Amino acid sequence: QGRLVESGGGLVQAGGSLRLTCVGSGSIFSYNTMGWYRQGPENARELWAYITHDGRANYEDSVKGRFRISRDNSKNTLYLQMNSLKQEDSCVYFCNTSPFRRYYWGQGTQVPVSP
Repeated sequence: QGRLVESGGGLVQAGGSLRLTCVGSGSIFSYNTMGWYRQGPENARELWAYITHDGRANYEDSVKGRFRISRDNSKNTLYLQMNSLKQEDSCVYFCNTSPFRRYYWGQGTQVPVSP
């Protein structure tokens, strides 16, 4: 079934932007709602944004208006455009289906936001 591969993270200053990418196999993306998860200090991974197969998106309140989730089903790719980044956005970002499946977790991509 394979795993998901996240990329695009890196050090960014507060107020800056990043675009995260998640690539997976067609069997993972097919008709699944996909989401971006954030790993907090206690290593719990929480869903912060998700998008249905037909493009309906939902966001956690703290990122509404700043983050935009999108997907390209033909490329089995999920995106997260992050704008106006804040220090509290610093963490490791993962993608997975929503609800998640354990065997899909990848390595994540780290986003440190500096002052």
